[in-house]
Amino acid sequence: MDATCGKCHKGVTQRFTMTRVHMEDGVHPRDIGSIVVRWVRLVYIALIFIVIGAMFLHNAIIWRGKALARRRMQNPMMVRMTINQRWQHLILLSSFIILVMTGFAVRFLGSWFAELLGIGEKLRSIVHRVAGVALIGAGIYHAFYLAVTHDGRRLIRDLMPAPQDAFGVLRYYLGLTARKPKFGRFTYGERAEYWALVWGTALMGLTGIILWAKVWVGDLLARSWLDVATAVHFYEAILATLAIVVWHFYQVIFDPDVYPMNWAWWDGKMPVEQYRHEHELDSESPAGAEPPQERKDANPRLQGDPR
Repeated sequence: MDATCGKCHKGVTQRFTMTRVHMEDGVHPRDIGSIVVRWVRLVYIALIFIVIGAMFLHNAIIWRGKALARRRMQNPMMVRMTINQRWQHLILLSSFIILVMTGFAVRFLGSWFAELLGIGEKLRSIVHRVAGVALIGAGIYHAFYLAVTHDGRRLIRDLMPAPQDAFGVLRYYLGLTARKPKFGRFTYGERAEYWALVWGTALMGLTGIILWAKVWVGDLLARSWLDVATAVHFYEAILATLAIVVWHFYQVIFDPDVYPMNWAWWDGKMPVEQYRHEHELDSESPAGAEPPQERKDANPRLQGDPR
């Protein structure tokens, strides 16, 4: 035993080899040391959940209180997103999160991430497809919204790409020019993200349908089509997930101008002062032309107007 154990544990002695090591799964030694170790593990697992959970709850309560207090101080407000737009965003947000979690879990079976969900492979696949249908349905509804509603037609007009704006912003924040670029209803970052979302949703929806109907597609087309669709679906999912984390989260959470959060997704409102600062060229929105106080008296869309 000394020689065997010594291959991994240099300088091992006979006293060390007399202890129980490398026990089979399900076999629990009954010596006092092993029993104490099991109790230490159980106590610490419970302690970790209780202590860290209490810390998280404590911070969440304080964060919520401070965030709401700061939100109440930001008056007057204006409507940035209508109820219809917020519902579209909520469905998109929910389906995207579910797709990311279940999609990577299906891709990496047996990983800690897959085990974290606590559901079987079959159920994960069903949930993934349901979320995919919801995302595609939201995309189809959005297309009709753009075509048949006044707000939708104005939205698509205001979201037309303007890539030259990006160079102006970078030059300004790098100190290469003293002139800060001005924007209309949407900044170049918001426009770029919107069209990336359109492209990504269409691509993921198409490849997802191909993979869902792989038997029919395999009979109709060459097998290489399925291989390409699988690769595109997987790497586009990685690209979309990282883009949300790196780009979108900065825009709506970590940007110092909106931290701790851009609340428009929740209540549809945005401080007039912030809007006038970020969207100086927009003359059609409630905050466009007049100073905040005058505009509050003139426009019922501003928070606090009794009309």
